[in-house]
Amino acid sequence: MAKIFLFFLLWRLTGNPILSVLVILVILYFIDRRFIGLTPNLARPFKRNRRLKQIKFELLTHPHNTSGKLEAAWLLIEKKKYTEALVYLEDVHRIQDDSAEATYAIGLSYLKLGNLELGEKWVLQSLNINPRVRYGEPYLRLGEALVVSQPAKALGYLQQFREVHSSSCEAYYRLGQVYESIGQKDEARLTYKETLVIYRGLPKYKRRSERRWALMAWLKKTQS
Repeated sequence: MAKIFLFFLLWRLTGNPILSVLVILVILYFIDRRFIGLTPNLARPFKRNRRLKQIKFELLTHPHNTSGKLEAAWLLIEKKKYTEALVYLEDVHRIQDDSAEATYAIGLSYLKLGNLELGEKWVLQSLNINPRVRYGEPYLRLGEALVVSQPAKALGYLQQFREVHSSSCEAYYRLGQVYESIGQKDEARLTYKETLVIYRGLPKYKRRSERRWALMAWLKKTQS
């Protein structure tokens, strides 16, 4: 009702129904970005591309800058350019073969390219170097990658992620998805419920980043 009232109010003010709809969408977008976080950050791709261009320029004059190459690789992974990211990552790994961050990024790239066996090998190697690399995120990405082909193994990785990151709503939501995929509906429903319990117990500053997963868990719970 409030949206309809706002629409007619804007229509009266602008005299254009299409413009009124666009204004409402912009308002809803900013409300979501401020309080919920379901919609993507539209400014992020521009900032990422600008930073990537800057790093590539710097690497022309400082080709041995491994930290720059690693940052460029992560930006390329965000852009889903995994093959290009691997070029930088292999250079970094040749110099810093004990870097858990670079090793994990290599594994993640292979997982995203569909080479699950090689990707899993590299990701596990990164965890051997540092079991808490990226706060346990490697376990989560392994779980995501293997959920279709090896759901039992995916479940094990997600449970390990939950142990490392017990306050993560995303971990519990992903775990619920795996339970659903292997037919354990009751376990899935319980896990989605636990996601909401975790969210309610989070400090206010942390809720912003976890709200998306809590909302999706609530939707799953109400549908089951």
